[in-house]
Amino acid sequence: MVKLRPIDPSRDAEPLHAVLGDEEACRYLPDPPGASVADTREKLARWAGMAPKTDWAITEDDGDTAIGRITIYEKDGGVWEVGIMTCPEAQGRGIGGEALRLAMDEVDRLYRPRRIEADIDPDNTPSLRLFERHGFTSEGVLRKRWETHIGQRDTVMLAIIDTDPRPWRDDSAGR
Repeated sequence: MVKLRPIDPSRDAEPLHAVLGDEEACRYLPDPPGASVADTREKLARWAGMAPKTDWAITEDDGDTAIGRITIYEKDGGVWEVGIMTCPEAQGRGIGGEALRLAMDEVDRLYRPRRIEADIDPDNTPSLRLFERHGFTSEGVLRKRWETHIGQRDTVMLAIIDTDPRPWRDDSAGR
């Protein structure tokens, strides 16, 4: 069973360095992987300051050790963005999907966003499939959208709006 709790940069830096310090996991991020746990701690603190109430560590079962991170933050006037990363040992087990459902339900309940976007590199097939399985619709490719540590990259914009079904809910209706 997956649980979410607020990110604590001091406590979560070491376990999340497994993903935020991993070259392959950070391939599609703007910045390269962190070289040290201290780099990861600084990045988590900066990110937590952007979305302090909607930036969560993903944990599993009775443990409290972070195995991933999910954030959903408001960009402007009812438009929100979601991002998720799981540690390599947690990938492929449905943890990201469970965390996405929990986080979206919480943000829908508390803030009622009209739109939640996911901005994903077109080569990041697992991420694209995760969001599509959870009701996000691809709205197109923005060419050369990001300047990253691996060069200029396109992005696929996916979104779910307030009236779209949430496939994991019994009623399958939007909020």
